[in-house]
Amino acid sequence: MRPHNFIFSFLFLLAFIAGAFIDSSAHAARTSYFDTNEKKSTNLKPFPKWTSMVARFETQGKRDDGDCGKATYHPCAVVQWKEMLAGLRDKPLKEKLKKINDWGNAHPYVLDQINWGVEDFWETPHEFMSINGDCEDYAIAKYYSLRALGMGDEQMRIMIVQDYNLGGIIHAILGVYDGDEIFILDNQIPQVMPASKIFHYRPIYGINESWWWVYSPKT
Repeated sequence: MRPHNFIFSFLFLLAFIAGAFIDSSAHAARTSYFDTNEKKSTNLKPFPKWTSMVARFETQGKRDDGDCGKATYHPCAVVQWKEMLAGLRDKPLKEKLKKINDWGNAHPYVLDQINWGVEDFWETPHEFMSINGDCEDYAIAKYYSLRALGMGDEQMRIMIVQDYNLGGIIHAILGVYDGDEIFILDNQIPQVMPASKIFHYRPIYGINESWWWVYSPKT
């Protein structure tokens, strides 16, 4: 996946400059890359793929489930998803996170070029349940699963990271905040993991429905 080209170029340069003075292996041995400074903004205009997805999801969510399987991007898997969520509503947070992470990760990984004929497209959960997707689509589906269970957007953000296990390529995950701890839901990791125990991702930016954050290493 790739974020919007302009904002990604800016943020990637920022991350590169900040990280140039830090030895990656030495830093990872001391602490997780998630131990960062962050700056927050309410201006989501630089992220049209995200805001377009949010708008489409709002429209798709108004469809009658009785029409599942008939309307575009309204598969009957949506009904099954809602049934799963109903069964999780009163469960402890860690059980919710595990079940939702397992549910999302059970979907096959499909490149945007195959699904959409473009290099990068951010899917709604309904689109993901219809045709599967790539890394940010897993994270978005998990985000909205937890939103449907009543979790506030202030507790979550889609996080765009560099994956140093794969040469620094860009990846997307979901971060869930529980007090001072961040739990990571990731299509590349079967278990829900505390961010403090992940040493190969460097966050670049995070986003939810209300804010976005840019990250920089602590010095």
